[in-house]
Amino acid sequence: MSLIREALAEWTEGFDTRQSMISVFTHIRDIPYSVSIPMPNPITSAEHVLRVGKGSCGPKHYLLAEMFRLLNVNVVYATIPFSWNDPDLYYPSDLRTLAARLPLAYHLACRVQTGCRWILVDATWDPPLERGGFRINGPWDGYSEMNWAVKPFTSPVQPVVCMAINNETCRAKDWVEPIGEEKDHWNVDDQVRYYHEKGTVSTPEQMIWKVQFYKKFEDWLVDLRKEQHQIFD
Repeated sequence: MSLIREALAEWTEGFDTRQSMISVFTHIRDIPYSVSIPMPNPITSAEHVLRVGKGSCGPKHYLLAEMFRLLNVNVVYATIPFSWNDPDLYYPSDLRTLAARLPLAYHLACRVQTGCRWILVDATWDPPLERGGFRINGPWDGYSEMNWAVKPFTSPVQPVVCMAINNETCRAKDWVEPIGEEKDHWNVDDQVRYYHEKGTVSTPEQMIWKVQFYKKFEDWLVDLRKEQHQIFD
């Protein structure tokens, strides 16, 4: 029996399908988020998350999709653009400076079929990271839409020009629209191809900043979890 099937059996023993989905989501969400663990190819990265006990959004959702499919639940991969420079995160100043220099990134979650609906399921951040301003999903009821773990990227566009009643021009205020919409993928090969087309375009200088950012980001996440443990000690 594969490691994935063993974990699934342990997490869902005695549960019906909805209870099993909730348990799988909760266990995967609680796996510590990490960008420092090298991941194999997408086919094996789901099992690798269980082996090392850490993972980023991609491998965590490859694992979630694999387990949901073993429960006979339909799943597609959902990708959106986002910026690491999220003003709602409580970054230390040096991390904020690096985040502001990074190019657009792409986030992976899943859409799951429940009845006639396709709902978002996003298990990215583990609960202790809430202290850093991260959006933690859960508890989940097994059928409700979740929030994206990251803020979908938006950018101002040209103001909408219209004619007022007095024939003077007016402009709609605070008009924004998404830069790149959600892209759904039935299979992992299509998702990986899309990610590499969209998410790996960086200048040499940006690549250096990425390496620096990810190292400091990982250290910050460790500190957030330590602070959480100290509260309960």
